[in-house]
Amino acid sequence: MSFIWPPMLFSLALIPIGLLLYRFLDGRRRRLAAYGGSGLALGAARRSGFRSRVPAAFLLLGLVVMSFALARPQAVVSLPRQEGTVILAFDVSASMAATDLAPTRIAAAKVAAKDFVARQPASINVGVVAFSDSGVSVQAPTNDQATVLAAIDRLTPQRGTSVAQGILVSLKVIATAQAGPWSGDYYTNQTPGPAPTPTSTPTPMPAGVHIPAVIILLSDGENNENPDPAAAAQAAADKGVRIYTVGIGSATGTTVDVSGFQVFTQLDEATLQGISDTTGGTYYAATDAQQLRSVYDNIDTQVVLQPQMTEITSLLAGLSLLLLMAGAVTSLLLLGRLP
Repeated sequence: MSFIWPPMLFSLALIPIGLLLYRFLDGRRRRLAAYGGSGLALGAARRSGFRSRVPAAFLLLGLVVMSFALARPQAVVSLPRQEGTVILAFDVSASMAATDLAPTRIAAAKVAAKDFVARQPASINVGVVAFSDSGVSVQAPTNDQATVLAAIDRLTPQRGTSVAQGILVSLKVIATAQAGPWSGDYYTNQTPGPAPTPTSTPTPMPAGVHIPAVIILLSDGENNENPDPAAAAQAAADKGVRIYTVGIGSATGTTVDVSGFQVFTQLDEATLQGISDTTGGTYYAATDAQQLRSVYDNIDTQVVLQPQMTEITSLLAGLSLLLLMAGAVTSLLLLGRLP
C-alpha cells in the first residue's frame, strides 16, 4: 500500500492525545460520582466502566481508519475492464458498390463501423483490414479513434472478392500486434541473423479457447478468388480467434455496374455462416443500414481482471464512518448518551 498524501499520517499522533484527554475526563466523572455521597451513583459509575470502553473502542478504531483515509491510500486492485483487439475486415470488392443497402453497401458498412469505433473504451485496440482479390492492412490496431475513423473513410470498392485473404491478413495483423512493436518488418541497424527453421506445425488451441482478439468481417460473401474461405476460417479457429461475420446486402440480390458491365450480385449467407460457426463467432444478417448499426451492439469483447494501482480512499472513509456510527449507537444503548 502507498499513499498520495503521506504527511497526513501524522494525524495519527493526535489520537493518543485525544485518548489521554478522554481518560482524564472519564476519571473526573467517576470521582465526582464517587464523592457525590450516593451509593446508587457509585454503583452506576462502576457498572458503566466496562460499557464505556465498548463505544470508545469503536470510536478509536474509526479515528485510526480515518487518519489512513486522509493520506489517500493506494493499493493494487484487480478491476474488470474490456480489453483486446478488434479487426474490422472490410470487403471492398466491386459488388460492395451495390445499392440494395442505401446508399451503397460499402457506405452503410462504413457508417456502422465508425459508430462502433466511437463507442469503444481506450483499452480496446481497433485495426482495419481491406480485402478484394487480395488483402491489405489499412490500419494497425490502435486505440486512437481518429486514426481508425480516417482509415475507414479511405476505403473504396476495388476488384474481385477473396474472403480468405481478408481472414489471413487479419490473423497476421493480430499476431504482429500481440508480438509487440519490435516484431515483424521494422527497421533496425543490427545485423540480421538466420531465420529460425520451423520444426513442427503449431499446435492448435483447444476447442472453445479464445484469445482476447476478434475479427468482424463485413462482406456480401460472394467469394470468387482463391484460397478457400473454409480453410482460412479453420486457421483462425486453430489460433483461438473468433470471427463475427456480417452479411451486407440482400439474398434476393441486385445489379451493379462494374467497368461498364451490369453484374448481378447477391448475399452469400452460407459462406459467412460457415466461417462464424467454425470459429465460434456469430453471423449477423444486415439487410438495411439501421440493422447493420445494431449488429455491433451484440459483439462482445473480452472482459478481464486487470491489476492496477487504485486509490481506495473512499473505502477507508466509508469504513471509518461505519465505525464512528457504531460507537455512537453503542454509546446510546449502553450509556444512554452520545459520546
